[in-house]
Amino acid sequence: MPTSMRVMELVRFGDADTAFAARELPRPDPGPGQLLVRVRATSVNPLDLQTRRGDYRDQVALPAVIGNDVSGVVVETGPGADDFQPGDEVWYLAPVFAGQGTYAEFHVVDQALVARKPARLSHVEAAGLALVGVTAWEALVERAGVRAGERVLVHGGAGGVGSVAVQVASALGAEVVTTARARDHEFVTGLGADLAIDFSAGDYVPQVRALGGVDVVLDTVGGDTLARSPEVLADRGRVVSIVDIPEPQNLLAAWGVNATYHFLFVSPGRAKLAALGRLVDQGGLRPVIGAVLPLADIAQAHALLEGGSAGEGRRRPRGKIAVAVHHPLDGPPHRTTTSP
Repeated sequence: MPTSMRVMELVRFGDADTAFAARELPRPDPGPGQLLVRVRATSVNPLDLQTRRGDYRDQVALPAVIGNDVSGVVVETGPGADDFQPGDEVWYLAPVFAGQGTYAEFHVVDQALVARKPARLSHVEAAGLALVGVTAWEALVERAGVRAGERVLVHGGAGGVGSVAVQVASALGAEVVTTARARDHEFVTGLGADLAIDFSAGDYVPQVRALGGVDVVLDTVGGDTLARSPEVLADRGRVVSIVDIPEPQNLLAAWGVNATYHFLFVSPGRAKLAALGRLVDQGGLRPVIGAVLPLADIAQAHALLEGGSAGEGRRRPRGKIAVAVHHPLDGPPHRTTTSP
């Protein structure tokens, strides 16, 4: 086994094209209760963009390896790590701002955070589902407690978390309303949305209120969606937001509908991954992968997530941008981009 590994290291905060550098670092060793995983795929999330820009510079000391999604293969176990053995295919969400990230060939993780990869998913698909899947599950099941027969509004149904949340809410038996551009309506209804509203063509609120309101709002886009949630909530409705709120918002209207608010910063865990895996096995959830790039192209992956490169005439893909981690014995690096 190699004693070193290749990584894409964040060496400065700022634009994607100057922030990263390829580095060779010592391969980590697993400690008690830990696994050494050969990373086969990771992915890029909005959290990565914020970290790269310097939004969390107090939590990130440069140089740093960032990233949180992993799908890979166990290659070594530490003392007491008896739940897995070398050769097991696993997936997980690495803790945020804790230790080395996942833009690397190898990663060490506590076995309590790890689950066996669903057989129906490739490594690229599993890596693209980990963070967004755990986020959607925690938001809708653990926080909002969505029940069959309720109506759920998912803002941004064509995005990474949104595309999973639409499927999870539908699998829970909810009626699903989502906001998306007109070009994405067929896509989101194919995921299970009962109604898609073009937020760019007018105010979504009257259309939702005409339905009688919703029991749950999941905010994945930010802006004024939080402040306007009481306008679409039924009595005793619930709101879950996964978006930073840089400016104060007036939520006094929430009193009128007895609303409950949850502000979610996702936490990793095996139980949530196992629940998602069961949903995958039952055919109720499929990852949406909009593009796959090699680890060496991590800067381009960031640019795609931010909206695409004007020079290439490409806009942000639907769903997730996955990163295939190439190893010397794997053959040529994998690179696939899809039209939006």
